[in-house]
Amino acid sequence: MAKNDAKQKVIDALNKARGDELAAVLQYMSQHYALADADYGVVAAPVKLIAIDEMRHAEMLAERIFELGGIPVSEAGQKARKSQSIDEAMDYDMGLEEKAIEDYNEFAGVCIEARDSISAKLMEQIMAEEQIHLNYFQNIDRHIRELGPAYMAQITGGAPEAAGGPARGFAARQKGGGAQP
Repeated sequence: MAKNDAKQKVIDALNKARGDELAAVLQYMSQHYALADADYGVVAAPVKLIAIDEMRHAEMLAERIFELGGIPVSEAGQKARKSQSIDEAMDYDMGLEEKAIEDYNEFAGVCIEARDSISAKLMEQIMAEEQIHLNYFQNIDRHIRELGPAYMAQITGGAPEAAGGPARGFAARQKGGGAQP
């Protein structure tokens, strides 16, 4: 494989992964809002944090694409599914994470074949975090299936901050220091 062809294959794999990460951000933030609105704040808060992980992954991929001389995609790989019940959301999310792990394994192989160990390590790092996300979704799904209404009653209600209130971004930090409004 010619050096430029190999590098382009790595850039293409990184961009495919980035598009999927951007889609995951949209999916999980949509679910975060829906779960919080349905009074499942205990589940909504971790879903928001997972969305933030996916955002970080998208940024890491973009940085590597730039390092290789490519242009990162800015479009999500697919649209977010909305109006899911909590059990539908967990089932869908397990599928997304399983597919992500499968894809990252494939992408790491592309990187290794191209003799790009830096990109391969990035793929492995992200894949390990996707496994953590999958474990979370599997755990919630198992509780819903095995414990049913008792579990659902346990995870509803509570204080609004349980849903993971607004995250402070760059602009908020510049205006007001560290304290939340």
